[in-house]
Amino acid sequence: MTARLLPWAGSDGKPGYLSTDGRGYVARVADRMEAVQLGMAAQVVACSRPLIAAPAVTVAELRFTAVRLSECLVDVMRVAESRGGRLGVRPPR
Repeated sequence: MTARLLPWAGSDGKPGYLSTDGRGYVARVADRMEAVQLGMAAQVVACSRPLIAAPAVTVAELRFTAVRLSECLVDVMRVAESRGGRLGVRPPR
């Protein structure tokens, strides 16, 4: 059994871990959640590119886009850390 970083934070905002062999119900839910988070990040990036390039974009639109991109980056970094941990790779500090 190994400790897996879950793709969501606890109610206190702290990371959650699962002791798993990778085959249980919660591990499968975490796998699906990671796939959703990565898919959402790809969609946000795809939608943000034309907005950022638009000459008439407003500050409010850019701010909204920056917040969404930041949220996606946090999710993707958590997925990368979790997957790296399962491969035995330690994140740089």
